[in-house]
Amino acid sequence: MISETIRTLFLRELRALRREIEAYSDERLLWETRGGITNSAGNLALHLCGNLQHFIGARLGDTGYVRDRDSEFARRNVSRSEILDEVDAASAAVRRGFERIGDADFSKPFPESIAKMTVTTGEWLTHLVAHLAYHVGQIDYHRRIVTGDATTLDVMSVRELPSTQQPAGP
Repeated sequence: MISETIRTLFLRELRALRREIEAYSDERLLWETRGGITNSAGNLALHLCGNLQHFIGARLGDTGYVRDRDSEFARRNVSRSEILDEVDAASAAVRRGFERIGDADFSKPFPESIAKMTVTTGEWLTHLVAHLAYHVGQIDYHRRIVTGDATTLDVMSVRELPSTQQPAGP
């Protein structure tokens, strides 16, 4: 049950990331920074996709993905369609990784050391989904700042949780 909930949250946040990237009125604005904002939405999106393809796709799903974290922040002017392809690849990596684990795996050590420490798979996946949601929120604010469009995109939709698909109780 917990693995299905965490998987659902990852996929929900990736759908929100897609909506955010698609909502930029001009794709050049994905790469703009202002004031104290040092990371563009484009770089944050590439970072999130690389992160998930590495930690969930490669480590749990055995996809063979090789991460280049430095390029996630160094690349510029990547097209919107290429970013969306990366979002799709991250979604596929999440699906594949979660096909290979279950609730019992959440108490096992994650198959890679994190900052030279051992953490459980459940703790690390919970951390990663929070990391994803945090940066999607940053991208939402970035989009509003650089486009001037205050439209909300319902990025944290409760309607997408697994239990909301069932009829409400008494």
